[in-house]
Amino acid sequence: MANTTDPIVIIGASLAGGAAAVALREGGYQGEITLLGTETHRPYERPPLSKALLLGDADEPDWVGEDGFFDNSVTWLPGTTATAIDTDRHVVVAGEAEYRYQKLIIATGSTPRRLDLPGGDLDGVLTLRTVEDALALRERFAAGGPVAVIGAGWIGCEVAAAARKHGAAVTMIAPEHQPLVRVLGEEIGAVFGGLHRDHGVDLRLGASVQGFEGEGKVSGVRLGDGSVVPAQTVVLGVGAVPNLSLAEAAGLDLADGGVAVDPTLRTSEFDVYAIGDIAAHDHPRYPGRVRVEHWANAKDQGAHVAANVLGAETPYQASPYFFTDQYDLGCEYRGLADPDHDRLVVRGDLNRREFIAFWVRDGVVTAAMNVNDWDHGDALGALVDSGRQVTDEELINGDLG
Repeated sequence: MANTTDPIVIIGASLAGGAAAVALREGGYQGEITLLGTETHRPYERPPLSKALLLGDADEPDWVGEDGFFDNSVTWLPGTTATAIDTDRHVVVAGEAEYRYQKLIIATGSTPRRLDLPGGDLDGVLTLRTVEDALALRERFAAGGPVAVIGAGWIGCEVAAAARKHGAAVTMIAPEHQPLVRVLGEEIGAVFGGLHRDHGVDLRLGASVQGFEGEGKVSGVRLGDGSVVPAQTVVLGVGAVPNLSLAEAAGLDLADGGVAVDPTLRTSEFDVYAIGDIAAHDHPRYPGRVRVEHWANAKDQGAHVAANVLGAETPYQASPYFFTDQYDLGCEYRGLADPDHDRLVVRGDLNRREFIAFWVRDGVVTAAMNVNDWDHGDALGALVDSGRQVTDEELINGDLG
């Protein structure tokens, strides 16, 4: 068991870092916790940014911890960016200040990817990552004017749905031939394509973006075929880049686009852990490393790493999980599928958008997604976690629990 008064430093005050701080206190740690965060808000969960906040159903995100926790239970330093880690001296540097640690947790998250194209710096070419981003986009959607969404992944789809709720004309532009095809494959991706078309989105799929038009402010998106899509607001949903520079400069091992961590979330430095978007995890249940940029992973790894910092040394084994709400469609996804190689089995009705999709490899369910079906979530999670052999008949007609 680690000394319960040795100082702990957490770099990154979003969901993963905030969850770790809360769990450390709940786990009985009584020493100093220093939490450094570049944002000025206390830690919060990001899913509402592209859902409730953007739709106008809420004005604040879901905050981490009880009111007053980060003001009273930790040394929380908002608006503070760590600039270096000295693993020999066990010190984190932030500007002129130094913070000593016995154990260090790095949760620096990721940054939305921008496009290095002509006009990419025009006013109105935006990304979505923070509370401020969400509120600014909501205001623009409500003010009117055409919206172009670049990218047809989860963020792109949710942004398009929110913009349509506000009455904006929306064009979704992506090189793939269906939304979400990289995660869900062609057949399930087509369900989401039909969903957005039915709600008035102009899908320009199989299209490339060559640049952005406008004088000071964006007025359109120029496509590879030479056409221009009118847009007063452009939202880039083209992925995110994990913030690795601090870890790399500190000499931590990197792998598979992230910071290499063992099953317990420890890095190549014994007293340093990495969690959330940046963690390339040697997951006990999957081959190779797993790096997941979703809410549940950040939250659960934050809670899990706290126990390991205090001496538990237990592997993190949770299956990836995420959820989405778009128009009248809600769904949950559990597991980790490869839609290019796993076989798809569907229970229910794709046309009515009420179904469960299973991805199966060698008779084992690698992932399951319930769409507008709220009776089987726990059973699907247990099925994915079990790794047991199943038949198509059982998946389509059997009792899932």
